[in-house]
Amino acid sequence: MTLADMSSNFLYAAFICYLIATFVFGGAVKGNKAGSYNSESRWGKTAFIITIVGFAANLAYFFTRWGATGHAPLSNMFEFTTAFGMTLVGGFIVLYSLYKTPVLGMIVLPVALLIIAYASMFPSEVSPLIPALQSNWLAIHVSTVVIAEGILAISAAAGLAYLLKVVDLTKKSKQRFWLEAIMYSLVLVLGFVVASTYFTLTDYEANFAYVDKEGVQSEIEYKMPPIFGMNEYEALTEGTMTPLMEMPAIINASKLTTVTWSLMIGTLIYWLIRLVARKRIAALLKPFVKNVNLNLMDEIGYRAVIIGFPLFSLGALIFAMIWAQIAWSRFWGWDPKEVWALITWLFYAAYLHLRLGKGWQGEKSAWLGVIGFTIILFNLVAVNLIIAGLHSYA
Repeated sequence: MTLADMSSNFLYAAFICYLIATFVFGGAVKGNKAGSYNSESRWGKTAFIITIVGFAANLAYFFTRWGATGHAPLSNMFEFTTAFGMTLVGGFIVLYSLYKTPVLGMIVLPVALLIIAYASMFPSEVSPLIPALQSNWLAIHVSTVVIAEGILAISAAAGLAYLLKVVDLTKKSKQRFWLEAIMYSLVLVLGFVVASTYFTLTDYEANFAYVDKEGVQSEIEYKMPPIFGMNEYEALTEGTMTPLMEMPAIINASKLTTVTWSLMIGTLIYWLIRLVARKRIAALLKPFVKNVNLNLMDEIGYRAVIIGFPLFSLGALIFAMIWAQIAWSRFWGWDPKEVWALITWLFYAAYLHLRLGKGWQGEKSAWLGVIGFTIILFNLVAVNLIIAGLHSYA
């Protein structure tokens, strides 16, 4: 068995452990009566042990993958996203050790599962680094960013637990609408997994020729039936679906097609869940947060930001600019990824200003934590998949 095979097995083992731990954490929280913590204490410990086993397998995946590739496994979407899921779980383990909060595991682990499942839809073959990534700054810059984002995501998990408890889901309100919108966005990630799995199993593939922004004839491959076509496209695969709309060269039509299919299938899954449950997804989760300590969730969310923000500043801005100067002879170039890194940094800077200077605690702080994670996910999904730029190799 090769190191690459071993790394895949370790990642699969981690996924299974996280899945089992999710249900055990859910049972630990749901098994309590209001004001009672007996079930949380007993089954929470069991779920935590399972999570640690999964995290150990996750670490084993990371280092065996490193041995197989010969470089830090952070060079493409598969590697970065799996590392993101790993750091998210790592951050939760630290917090659980300090605060013993099973409800946080019930939220963090499903999100980590979705992130790892999302990663598995990208090519995972071991391949040599392209020249632009052959630098020690790959490990320095990207590892710092992924650790920071994993910690910042904990703030969103704590904020979500807070909001599920305080928002009145029996009355129509903006808070209820946006809370359900968050649930819908998570289901969309599941839609991507389902769509990618289906078209992969059916071996769908379509190739098109197009003219890029430099006026050069190029080719593009679709893994899902093409909804959008590239500039002056021409089908190279017989019998393929004709794109419904032509996109400018700056947009990757193949990836935009993937996102659109994911939106459609995710929306279908969301409404199927609503139809079967006969209630909103947020309402399904509300019974699990009946024992949530709001002050504790607020503190966890804030502490995650004050730890994650400086790390993000280092990795996404300072280290990134140093590497950009080395690789492209300029510190800043308004590349889409650079712009969204700046937007993310400015948002969390505003979070700290509003929290410390304006007294935005409790519900307001919880909403900010969730919005921050939404910005991170938009960068991870939409910017990486749709907008072409210098970071498109990811």
